[in-house]
Amino acid sequence: MTQINQTHDIDLTSWVESANRAGCDFPIQNLPFAVFRTKDSNEEFRGGVAIGDFVLDLDKVASAAIFSGKAQDAVIAANAPALNEFMGMGKDYWSALRAALSNALKTGSEQQSVLGNALIALDNVEYAMPCHIGDYTDFYTSIYHATAVGSLFRPDNPLLPNYKWVPIGYHGRASSIDVSGQTFPRPKGQTKAPDAEVPSFGPCKRLDYELELGIYLGKGNELGDTIGINDAEDHVFGFCLFNDWSARDLQAWEYQPLGPFLAKNFASTVSPWIVTTEALAPYRTQWHRDENDPQPLEYLESTSNREAGAIDIQMDVAIETTKMRDEGTAPSQLSQSSFKHSYWTVAQMVTHHTVNGCNFLPGDMLGSGTQSGPEHEEAGSMLELSRGGKQSITLANGEQRTFLEDGDKVIMRGWCEASGYNRIGFGSVEGTILPAK
Repeated sequence: MTQINQTHDIDLTSWVESANRAGCDFPIQNLPFAVFRTKDSNEEFRGGVAIGDFVLDLDKVASAAIFSGKAQDAVIAANAPALNEFMGMGKDYWSALRAALSNALKTGSEQQSVLGNALIALDNVEYAMPCHIGDYTDFYTSIYHATAVGSLFRPDNPLLPNYKWVPIGYHGRASSIDVSGQTFPRPKGQTKAPDAEVPSFGPCKRLDYELELGIYLGKGNELGDTIGINDAEDHVFGFCLFNDWSARDLQAWEYQPLGPFLAKNFASTVSPWIVTTEALAPYRTQWHRDENDPQPLEYLESTSNREAGAIDIQMDVAIETTKMRDEGTAPSQLSQSSFKHSYWTVAQMVTHHTVNGCNFLPGDMLGSGTQSGPEHEEAGSMLELSRGGKQSITLANGEQRTFLEDGDKVIMRGWCEASGYNRIGFGSVEGTILPAK
């Protein structure tokens, strides 16, 4: 597990004044990475680091040659249209660059004069995908979500017996993952009403979001090699917010026997900023398994995973309807949950994924699965909030929803707070539904 160090010090402040503002997503204790360029320009996309209300342009940092050793090697690799090379360098390089950036951006730094012209306002940038995602696996780590959805699809057998033994996942479609701001047409496909003799084809009627985390892999492993649970998080570069859009009526018809297909592969949206695993060190918490449940098999068990395998990442989701947008009213919050409720940890996901010799490559992504908490209002999908479409959700402006309508924008945010440490944030991930083609 990544250790807490001087970069996490709550008393650390930055010469970038906006980074010292209470409630800021990007204080000096965060320093997440993205790929960006100046808005509406023909510039090349390149690596950047968020600090306050600005992006630190890594092209200018690399060119200034103010770092040395691993930190300079890392910033040169991160100054690219995709972060895969940097992500593949491994933990020592990630940490060296983080420490160098923290030192350069802190109050009183001698490097302020060099980096002052390397800042671009967040409001004046646009993003690309932070890396090339070669492969993407979506897990199913919230037992509360799994039970709720199972009770709707399989009332007689909601939680299948393997769930408490195996970190369940399926191979998703990487080509349709895009960065925040994604718009996409309502998907079409086969559905079958309970009283129909044959299925029908047409636009999805039960479009949903899923409140998830994206987990980016860094340094990979060779085909045939495994990653042990005590080493697993050394291979995890960082985390983003992830909306895994879902067509629930398509899903109900197609998911047996091989799981999701067209219900999931039409669009998925990630937030632009990758919050590093090291930045999340202060927000770790104990992971436990109910004593009445099966305990993990030996390869999925470790003392460090028990002591600090869970991470308290708070997430919420809101909806902005066309009417809200036209009237200039604020989006309506739907729910809030935390990743600390996850039944399986990140280390267990990584270890299980490779236990058969499967190889990871830098930039591969894992989805956490919908993060629902133990209470109904902590549900991470409309399927759960509307109890399968049977109960309307009343929004702040009086509009009602059971599932998403054309024109709806879904906005997800994430942040971490802990006593004795500064708050850090993930920014947001936004996506808007267009009418079916």
